[in-house]
Amino acid sequence: MVEKPRKMISMTAQNDLGTTQKWSRFRRAAFALVLPVAVVGAVFGCGDAAAPKTAHTTGPAAPTPAAATTAAEPANSAPAAGQRMITNNGHRLAFYVTPGHAPAIVLDSGGGEDHIQWKDLVPQLSEATGSEIITYDRAGLGDSDEVKGPWDGRAAASDLQAGLRELGVTRNVVLMSHSQAGEVATYFARANPGVLSGEVLVDANVPQFFTDKEIQRLVALTTPQIEALKKQPSTKANRQLIATSENFGPTHRAYHKVSWPNNVPVTYIASEKTPFDGSSQDAQRWRDAAAAFVAAGPGRTLITAKGSSHEIPQDQPQLVVDEIKKMVAARG
Repeated sequence: MVEKPRKMISMTAQNDLGTTQKWSRFRRAAFALVLPVAVVGAVFGCGDAAAPKTAHTTGPAAPTPAAATTAAEPANSAPAAGQRMITNNGHRLAFYVTPGHAPAIVLDSGGGEDHIQWKDLVPQLSEATGSEIITYDRAGLGDSDEVKGPWDGRAAASDLQAGLRELGVTRNVVLMSHSQAGEVATYFARANPGVLSGEVLVDANVPQFFTDKEIQRLVALTTPQIEALKKQPSTKANRQLIATSENFGPTHRAYHKVSWPNNVPVTYIASEKTPFDGSSQDAQRWRDAAAAFVAAGPGRTLITAKGSSHEIPQDQPQLVVDEIKKMVAARG
């Protein structure tokens, strides 16, 4: 057998490695869209920037606040956030309120993230706008209760609606939604006419992306990891991941048919790298979906976060703050 020159072998190995790394990044992106992003690093054995900063542990002996509590004062002397436990449809949800004036700014986290995602952004927004800032933990995350059955954007929107109503925030709200929270925002905006004065979608899931072809690709890529999770010891985190994956196809085929209400202006901040940095085909589909969403109605603006990954709030927080400030100034 003729031996390949060392240089050729080296180049072949590098090409194979590059292909593997790109495919791995694509699989992580697909997994993050089907499942909360918190599991991506653990499943693929990487120290991803998308991994959660803080893990919550709960158990039978873990105390749950019955009334508002006060968090530690941020370093920049922004008002402290207090926790409020609010009940909707038999389960409790943790909301966190940083005092300020109207209009209220509500931050909704990406898949698998709880209110900790905004720990650095909240004081910046509070200082920049003086507005009341509200964050929360969706069902099954953080200090909020689990809910049996598949994850559903409509149910999540109902939870957000109940929380804001209980807090007395029922009009002139500026909502900012990252990634999976785009689905919650869409259902919330449709079910609560007159509540939102503006929306900032940050590399968020929009209906145009979830075609039958794309849904099939996402489900096929993530099914082996879902099955592996089901064989692991049952934990709150695992149960939430499995619930998010259940009924994914029908849920997102239905979401694909939903439209954003034309009376709510939107700024869409798209990452340059997209969640699919390792797959040019899927990255282009993500960009096309964002452009189609913006073109589908009045009062919509598309901005690209140059050089940013899907984690725009961490990569370019000032851009997010500036666009929320603009929305508050224009609509507040």
